[in-house]
Amino acid sequence: MTAHPRDITAAGPNARPMDARTQRLLHGPILPTLLAMAGPNLVVMIAQAATGLIETWFIAKLGTDALAGMALVFPGVMLTQMISGGAMGGGISSAIARALGAGRRDDADALVLHALFINGAIGLFFTVTMLSFGRDIYRLLGGSGAELDAALAYSNVIFAGNILLWLTNGLASVIRGTGNMLMPAMVTGFGVIVLVPLSPALIFGFGPIPAFGVAGGGLAFTLYYVGAVIALGWYVLSGRNPARFRWTRLRWPMLKNILSVGAVASITSLQTNVIIALTTALAASTAGAAAAAGYGTGARLEYLLVPLAFGLGAPLVAMVGVNIGAGQKERALRIAYIGGAITFLATELVGLTAAIWPHAWMSQFSSDPHVIETGATYLRIVGPAFGFFGLAMGLYFASQGAGRLLWPLAAGFFRLGIAVIGGWAALYLTGSLTWLFVAIAIGFVVHGLSLLTAIRLGAWFKRHTT
Repeated sequence: MTAHPRDITAAGPNARPMDARTQRLLHGPILPTLLAMAGPNLVVMIAQAATGLIETWFIAKLGTDALAGMALVFPGVMLTQMISGGAMGGGISSAIARALGAGRRDDADALVLHALFINGAIGLFFTVTMLSFGRDIYRLLGGSGAELDAALAYSNVIFAGNILLWLTNGLASVIRGTGNMLMPAMVTGFGVIVLVPLSPALIFGFGPIPAFGVAGGGLAFTLYYVGAVIALGWYVLSGRNPARFRWTRLRWPMLKNILSVGAVASITSLQTNVIIALTTALAASTAGAAAAAGYGTGARLEYLLVPLAFGLGAPLVAMVGVNIGAGQKERALRIAYIGGAITFLATELVGLTAAIWPHAWMSQFSSDPHVIETGATYLRIVGPAFGFFGLAMGLYFASQGAGRLLWPLAAGFFRLGIAVIGGWAALYLTGSLTWLFVAIAIGFVVHGLSLLTAIRLGAWFKRHTT
């Protein structure tokens, strides 16, 4: 018989009463609890996306070279944000949630230091790499002349403070692992309010503030992360967080507890980017630059599904992790299925809307008829399959909470193989982009259904599952 969480917590000489938030994750109604936790996250994701678009709009005022330079840096910045917040951040939240669910409060406290050590080390690695080899990297990506100079001006400021981004997301993940989505959301929301006036002030100058040009955009983000680290660090150090910071000797089992989820999830974070990059190359080689631009513009909508799924997924990590830690396996599975259903419905709504009115999306980015028609064809075919991508993302976050990521990783590779290899074969046999898009849609469906099937067949609870 599984011990009741209160009984587990009571064991041990240094036990503390189980936090009320943890009790709610273990015993509260699933759907209302999940939606209440997801609300702040969704608001933050929307605000962050809007801030990125606003900064791009300001930098565009500096000219084409500045905008092109920022575009060279943007994929690397997005990658660090996705890995630090969603992948490694999921590993941190999962480890802390499982420790709290099992009543191991001392372990949860110790995991805070281990989480900051991991994220700080990786952030420092990115800083050294980009400051040392940034020019060579951006040249390989096609940068030259004034465009390359602008990229370096922006990149050097962004990556000089990259460790702050990793520490911010590490602290936010520690807090989210306890089921508290509101505190990270408040800090991020306040940061967005500050960034909107601060970014143009630093880019163009204002009063005594000199104009830093394109570097000003990067400086604004770095200053935001300074404030975010201070605010989130104060919250954890003050003892208000159920997982409290304390100095302890670094131990490999605790590092492994985070990395076994976070490192695998980092590979998963790369899969969507690799699929879009390779299928864009297939479209370009078959139908030219305009077709590639049309497909790329349509596929940009996929990237907007990721923050939507994260808004719902971060609560899933905490809810599933706490219940797995407490031995409540059936409740953890119910949470996963409910969360997967919600992400399916939300992303399917986006996909169906795009499929019915594709020109409404495409016309925002281009007036070229070929570009618009290619993107519209993509959205008509692939849009109705977006829900399965959402299903896969929801179950991926739930699997992070369970600490079981072999099948999410495998399902992602199934999708990659179908979209890229199947898409190449379709193009080779037919020469039509339509069949490439069909392969991409099939990849989405297989991605979601294969992961759902694996979980239903017991993949989370098999001894050798990663």
